[in-house]
Amino acid sequence: MEKIVLDQVIHKELITIDSKAGNKDEVLRELVHLLYQNDYISDEAEFLKDVYLREMEGETGIGQGIAIPHGKSLSVKTTTIAVAKLAEPIEWETLDGEAVQVVIMFAVKDSDVNTTHVLLLQQVATLLADELFLDDLKGVTSVDEMYQLVTNK
Repeated sequence: MEKIVLDQVIHKELITIDSKAGNKDEVLRELVHLLYQNDYISDEAEFLKDVYLREMEGETGIGQGIAIPHGKSLSVKTTTIAVAKLAEPIEWETLDGEAVQVVIMFAVKDSDVNTTHVLLLQQVATLLADELFLDDLKGVTSVDEMYQLVTNK
């Protein structure tokens, strides 16, 4: 099986460490803005709306302090992920009722639904099933450390 390279979907400029967001809406807006600033999406309001539509379908808090909000949207130019590690855990609808410390936002280009990029996102999801990886993820203290952790697994 071909090894999919995660550095195609994770970029240092889309990682925030010690985010000061105090709630779900603030961190979602922060990540959407980061995607917009770095030209991965064309329309902040449209993408945020698509993320919230997905939030209404079911919990994106997967437990153990991790949430994976995502939007499939026409406003996405390049399928990618944006990551925020929060300075303080925030409330989120989660499977285990725990507050969230790390938010990994998947931005999926509408036309990419069945492509390599989606396979990459599935690979990220596989990483999130690994308890040791989750512990490491919550312990990172820098953008470089986060990037290395995700791309070297």
